[in-house]
Amino acid sequence: MAVIESQLDTQSDTFKNNKKVMTAAVDEFRGIERRVIDAAHAKAERYIKKGYIPPRERLSLLLDAGAPFLELSTLCGYLQDEDTDGSGAGGSYIAGIGYISGVRCVVGVDDYLTKGGSIGPMGGKKRGRMMQIAMENKLPMVNLSQSGGGNLKLAGDGFGESGIMFATQCRLSAMGIPQITVVHGSATAGGAYQPTLSDYLILVRKQSTMYLAGPPLLKAATGEIATDEELGGAEMHSEVAGTNDYLAENDADGIRIARDVTKKLGWNKNKPIKEVVAYEEPLYAAEELRGIVPEDSKTPFDMREVIARIADGSDFLEFKANLDSGTLCGHIEIEGQPCGVIGNNSPITAKGAAKAAQFIQLCEQSGTPLLFLTNTTGFLVGTEPEQAGIIKHGAKFIQAVTNCTVPKITIMVSGSYGAGNYAMAGRGMGPRFVFAWPRSVVSVMGPAQAGSVMRQVVEAKMARAGEITDEMRAAVDTLEKDTIEAMEARSNALANTARVWDDNMIDPADTRSVVAFVLSVCREGDERELNSNTFGIGRL
Repeated sequence: MAVIESQLDTQSDTFKNNKKVMTAAVDEFRGIERRVIDAAHAKAERYIKKGYIPPRERLSLLLDAGAPFLELSTLCGYLQDEDTDGSGAGGSYIAGIGYISGVRCVVGVDDYLTKGGSIGPMGGKKRGRMMQIAMENKLPMVNLSQSGGGNLKLAGDGFGESGIMFATQCRLSAMGIPQITVVHGSATAGGAYQPTLSDYLILVRKQSTMYLAGPPLLKAATGEIATDEELGGAEMHSEVAGTNDYLAENDADGIRIARDVTKKLGWNKNKPIKEVVAYEEPLYAAEELRGIVPEDSKTPFDMREVIARIADGSDFLEFKANLDSGTLCGHIEIEGQPCGVIGNNSPITAKGAAKAAQFIQLCEQSGTPLLFLTNTTGFLVGTEPEQAGIIKHGAKFIQAVTNCTVPKITIMVSGSYGAGNYAMAGRGMGPRFVFAWPRSVVSVMGPAQAGSVMRQVVEAKMARAGEITDEMRAAVDTLEKDTIEAMEARSNALANTARVWDDNMIDPADTRSVVAFVLSVCREGDERELNSNTFGIGRL
């Protein structure tokens, strides 16, 4: 074993201050999540009187009691689109990976108590991401549907691409990945296609309605007068149109049927039996992860301290330890699951890029998943790095990251700038999962650097035009200041997770358990064989 001996002084003032700052950031995002839940709960009573179960209670009824549930993208849409106060965080959709009747599934519940369950651009992006997770990891998808449909005020921003979600549903079905939907309320127009494109459909008597045009629109368009039940009621779809598969008596009964259908899939019948592997916990407390990242982002820290607190037994077999320690590579295990890890201790050099690219190929050869622990300002620049072939070796690194087929999991620990974001498996490079620590940053460059670049460009242009006046200098000062503020507002952790640039913000102390969970999701998906077909299951 190559056990990491931590050099972290957990009694120092620096550690205590780092932990205090990180804990405050954790409390901030947890507080946003809590306020959204509390606001929804305050509206629940009048719906309960009508027989509706609140969204999070529906989720509890659907999931296996006591089994793990990894909620995803909880801050999607935060202060985006029309969300001016943060109350729209979550995109009106509660989603994640959990267990239903012993089957691991992607689970989605429309949060009709938040913004009426309406779907804005970010909420749509979250729903699309959940489908992608189901596809990549071969997980059944179960939805509890009661949505106000697309936000018509914002529909013009994304309608041209909105069909992607329906196309993905069709592809999931053709791949052999089951989709089960319970419609608890109204499903209209495009909203009626999501449940109908599912493989299994459950409607609730006297409560669910599905139609392309509701009674008011029908009357306006054709003059025909029809009731909700005649036009698209649960009984009509069950007994006349034949659209529905299972008729439930109430909300809870619909969820019970969804659990029964999931059980009858026999999804685990061919699942490989894994022997129980004994493993050691890390030698250092997970809570100490909150004190590693310095308050000042310009202050370096050793990523080995993070590895020591997530690896089994704090055991890290470092690869090429004597060559460019600014890019760390090596093997660890997390809850008995082998994993290659790549981390940053400094900007990426030509040697560091070459080392990482070679290590990725070795992990590809052995089928070992990769974990990226990101804190990089990007690739090193300057005459010496250019002459060392930084572009050539950086390209090798990015090619290896992009084209490797083993699962990639990325943790935004601190900074992720420029092409360093690409090399360290940022969102655009197709990692299976991306999670972010609070206070992390994803940006093309640092705000101060961006402001300085803008200043130099404008000043050079002014100098070519002639004399620079005091008014012109003041304008440049304002431009630099505005650029810095805009970059800071659009590159911080809350802004990034709101735009679904990651799959969730996590407490650093939860990193080991989150990574262990998604590693097992990836492994199970890669081992599963599907019964695919050409067109998906047609509703006949």
